[in-house]
Amino acid sequence: MTGALYAGVNAALITAVGADLSPDHARTVRFAKWLLSHGCNSLGVLGTTGEAASFGLAERRGILEALVDAGVPAARLMPGTGLPNITDTVELSRHARELGCPGVLVLPPFYYKAPTDDGLFAYYAEVIERTGPGLAFYLYHFPAQSAVPLSVELVGRLIEAFPGTVRGIKDSTGDAAQTEAYLRAFAASGFEVYPGGDSLFQRMLGLGAAGCITAATNLTCGFAQTVYTKRTGPEADAAQAMMNACRAAAATVPLIPGLREIIARSTGDEGWRHIRPPHTPLTREEGDRAWAAWQATGALPLPGLADIGMALAA
Repeated sequence: MTGALYAGVNAALITAVGADLSPDHARTVRFAKWLLSHGCNSLGVLGTTGEAASFGLAERRGILEALVDAGVPAARLMPGTGLPNITDTVELSRHARELGCPGVLVLPPFYYKAPTDDGLFAYYAEVIERTGPGLAFYLYHFPAQSAVPLSVELVGRLIEAFPGTVRGIKDSTGDAAQTEAYLRAFAASGFEVYPGGDSLFQRMLGLGAAGCITAATNLTCGFAQTVYTKRTGPEADAAQAMMNACRAAAATVPLIPGLREIIARSTGDEGWRHIRPPHTPLTREEGDRAWAAWQATGALPLPGLADIGMALAA
């Protein structure tokens, strides 16, 4: 599709933390810049992979400000702002707009379970109206984490009520039928659909997806860019196969600490292993297993990744 604000490859950016578990802006900025130089068109910031729910409001604002202040273009950032309450979601959304981000990714209110579509519509409507104009809203569909699904009917109501403002959706179900349902219902009218499943990328591009927002593209962004650019043919097929292999490697251990482990070993930077509870770092055995699985894909070493570790150590 054309005209998408975040067209192409979007990594769900990992957030570095220090030994004291405070946000490590220097590492996060360096990694963000590496991603944007090695295949990412934009970045999903403070989503699930970025552990947004583990950070407070001031920390979340500080992470976003650090990226922008360090020269990461705000126009290439899609911050997650969704929280169970309207007030904080509006605060974070306004903050993102003030920094120059064109859009935000908004989870449904995820504490109370089994809300009605009317209740979810009312939540999103309040957030959008209180935030005010000048910001695109992207719905975040990840019921495995939020336990709150977003029906095709609800999405349609929101698009109709807020045309041009409810701009797209990230579908992290990994369910091809669900992603296809959004695409078939809305993509032809310009609504941006982003699969969160790496293995679905090439297939969903063929059905009109605007791009992807995935966790594994923290490491497979170059392959994903080949899929996005080529779409079909031997190069695209080979790149999609590599994405599939890497995602399978990532699945050998818990995903978020596993990605941190591969970055730590690739950069020689132990600091990437720090992680906020309730997540825990991989054990040595788990780390060896993850590293062996990634090496077996043939994807490593990744161009330029080692340099960001050496730069921090210098």
